[in-house]
Amino acid sequence: MSKAIVVFSGGQDSTTCLFWALKHYDEVEAVTFYYKQRHSDEVEVAKEIARELEIEHHIVDVSIINELTQNALTNGNMNIETDEETGLPNTFVPGRNVLFLTLADIIAYQKQADTIITGVCETDYSGYPDCRHDFVVALNGALNLGLDKYIQIETPLMWLDKKETWALADELGQLEYIRDNTITCYNGVKGMGCGECPACKLRRRGLEEYLELRAEEA
Repeated sequence: MSKAIVVFSGGQDSTTCLFWALKHYDEVEAVTFYYKQRHSDEVEVAKEIARELEIEHHIVDVSIINELTQNALTNGNMNIETDEETGLPNTFVPGRNVLFLTLADIIAYQKQADTIITGVCETDYSGYPDCRHDFVVALNGALNLGLDKYIQIETPLMWLDKKETWALADELGQLEYIRDNTITCYNGVKGMGCGECPACKLRRRGLEEYLELRAEEA
């Protein structure tokens, strides 16, 4: 029997991955990480979705990461902008996916799961280095060595842009659910969000492009 642990934030990408996992695996559990994120309502949204889908849901407090880094994703007093020195958005949390995937691997080991699923993406990733394919492959190898057990990290969205991610949601029959019930907005507004922050603009543009394409093909 195949079993997967989904790294689940309650956002568009991870919810798409959750539905994808339910289609491809016999048993699915989700893990959500609380790190005092700017849009902390995502934890409550993740709880709601997991409850509706009757998914076993683990919530892990990793807020210690805020003692080690300063960034606009955890500090609501910082304006969201690009760091002139690194060229990265200041929403980048150094080591976040290193930590998340390592902890998810521990859970997978204990739960006897053979796969971890994460919604990281190198196509629409804002330059975050810990969303790259090469990073995931390298960390996956290191974790397998460290646990002496093969647990595959799957990245269904790695090469998809936001338009293609919406297309996948539609293919899974969950476009409306994901549009209305997930949270991506940096200002914590559920559904299509505030419409002004970078996350909302990317999400909305992708949906509009996909719906336009779908209409042309109809």
